[in-house]
Amino acid sequence: MGHASRHTQGNRNRMSASDDDKQATRIVTAGRRPEWTQGIVNPPVWRASTILYDSVGDLRAAGGRDSHHRLFYGRRGTPTQWSLADALTELEPGAEATLLYPSGVAAVSSALLSVLSPGDELLLADSVYDPTRGFADQFLKRFGVTTTYYDPMIGEGIASLVTDRTRAVFLESPGSLTFEVQDIPAILGVARDKGLVTLMDNTWATPLLFPAIAAGVDYSILACTKYVVGHSDVMLGSVTAAKGKYAELRKGAYHLGQTASPDDAWLGARGLRTMDVRLRAQGHAAMHIAQWLDRRPEVARVLHPGLPSCPGHEFFVRDFKGSSGLFSIVLNGGGERERAALIDGLRLFGIGFSWGGYESLALPVDPQKIRTVVPWEAEGPVVRLQIGLEDPDDLIADLDAGLMRFREALA
Repeated sequence: MGHASRHTQGNRNRMSASDDDKQATRIVTAGRRPEWTQGIVNPPVWRASTILYDSVGDLRAAGGRDSHHRLFYGRRGTPTQWSLADALTELEPGAEATLLYPSGVAAVSSALLSVLSPGDELLLADSVYDPTRGFADQFLKRFGVTTTYYDPMIGEGIASLVTDRTRAVFLESPGSLTFEVQDIPAILGVARDKGLVTLMDNTWATPLLFPAIAAGVDYSILACTKYVVGHSDVMLGSVTAAKGKYAELRKGAYHLGQTASPDDAWLGARGLRTMDVRLRAQGHAAMHIAQWLDRRPEVARVLHPGLPSCPGHEFFVRDFKGSSGLFSIVLNGGGERERAALIDGLRLFGIGFSWGGYESLALPVDPQKIRTVVPWEAEGPVVRLQIGLEDPDDLIADLDAGLMRFREALA
């Protein structure tokens, strides 16, 4: 026992986080408390429903104290979940704590339910992820919450939409289909002045490219299914709360029975350790491919925040540390048949939902079907590309052949 204790102490000294650590270091060391790892590299998978107590007195005492980071009942978590949650918190300077959820949509819906009540109004970006829109238009509406959509490029003009019923603003920047980059500081400034809660779906950038809590967001939401997991095999979400905002979030999660599987949390933590290098590689490759596509006559527009032609590019350059691997292209003419000709014959791009994994994907998307404030008008159909870890030149060759099929289908 003494040997184990000495080993744990040495591990604590070696692995303790420092405010001076750079991002790549922090993503390796974050969340690896010695009490979670027990001296090994990765925290084990602690699966639990029932937690046993030594006596009735111990059980009563546990029920009367804060169960954060304490074994109480399986739904409240084990060291496996706490380790990943701690790591995500450490990646968000100024954050209080993080909760895990069984999916990104669960994280979005639970965060909204923790701050909204019947009679409230929610301001929601018109470019938001479709399931978030569906939750607002259907579920929240049934419970007396009104949603007002705003132009993602509205900036400080959002002040004109605030009423005495407005409770929260939900941002997603860039939008996950059309990639408009919002003037986040301007919107957050209005929200602070008006006393509004701010929530942001930060899945595209992650805290590595946009530290949302440090920017002033109250709740930073990730579909960890994407870049955190990185291997397209786990459904997982998270919400990281700014200081003073965690208690309401946790209470809401407990009431809704929201919890993430320890096995999924373990896989999420494993993926997290390589997220920095994956994100940089995928972002670099995506920019290279986007610039190549931007020169192609078959492509009317490339919707990539790193290109000057993308709406809000100036905000992206000002606020973000880099770009990830997801963007869209607008084809120059054609319709469903011509778009399918491009996508169906791709060899290296899979056809499927989600993104952020190591493999490339191509997906037909139709923004015009899910817009409320700003109608989507484009020269042709839209294809969303998730750039994986394949060689960018191989991906370009695959897209080149796809664009040739598109041309032939147009003829």
